[in-house]
Amino acid sequence: MTDPNPKPKTVICIGDIHGYITKLQNLWTNLESYIDPLAFQSALIIFLGDYCDRGPNTNQVLHFLISLPSKYPNQTHVFLSGNHDFAFAAFLGVLPGDAASFREGWKEHEEHEEREGWFKGDGYESMHLQGRRWAGRIKTKFNAVRGTEYKGSIYDAGPTFESYGVPHGSADLVKAVPDDHKKFLADLVWVHLEDDVCVETKEEIRYCKLIAVHAGLEEGKSVEEQLKSLKQRDTRVPKVVALSGRKNVWDMPKELAENPTLVVSGHHGKLHIDGLRLIIDEGGGLENNPVAAIVLPSMKIIRDTDNLAK
Repeated sequence: MTDPNPKPKTVICIGDIHGYITKLQNLWTNLESYIDPLAFQSALIIFLGDYCDRGPNTNQVLHFLISLPSKYPNQTHVFLSGNHDFAFAAFLGVLPGDAASFREGWKEHEEHEEREGWFKGDGYESMHLQGRRWAGRIKTKFNAVRGTEYKGSIYDAGPTFESYGVPHGSADLVKAVPDDHKKFLADLVWVHLEDDVCVETKEEIRYCKLIAVHAGLEEGKSVEEQLKSLKQRDTRVPKVVALSGRKNVWDMPKELAENPTLVVSGHHGKLHIDGLRLIIDEGGGLENNPVAAIVLPSMKIIRDTDNLAK
């Protein structure tokens, strides 16, 4: 007999991991402990991007993520691209697009080339701008915005190189990264949409659409056009604002208020819940900060530091 009141689907959105395998493993264990086993086994799990850089274990993080579909075959896994993952893929040469359009994109930001120390090693001639920035050597040593030392490049990519056994900025990384990791990075989506997600608030239970995108959507631009571009993964642009923007993608586009839509992002180094605008990045790639996830419909925040293991 079919249940006349089926439970709403469990959706888990996991914030930026940034190369911290132990944090990811602990968070996963806590999610498995907190959520009803049947719900967990059939959950939709959306990773919000930024799997690499800053932390020491990017290689292991990607291996963990790649293994999930075989270990949990009844779950649905969505892997969004963050700006760090986009740049890592750009360096490896696995982005869609061609060298001519990539070189064209350098011009728009060339005044920053010297300060950011763009990569000029083997293969740079056909590389997307973000790959060159990712593997470069930034001359400024201290990141005043984050209050931390740069780890090699403006993307803090040094630890990612080291996790694959090569020094920062070495073209040998292309050979060191396994093919399944390259495929994982090549296949990352820039946006994910769901038509029917349940959210519990103090006042009511709401069913709404969901848009998951690493940084957010721009206010004042057509949401439909932005989603179309993100689905196409147009790499001709040197900087994808929805993956790397800051203030201009923080708020919920007013256009979405007409049709209740949950917009979920990571990227911003903060945990921010404002109505249906969710930003889940409590870690920010900092060693002493937790990696967080939000569970729907309950809106419960779970962290790697929680003591939930049974």
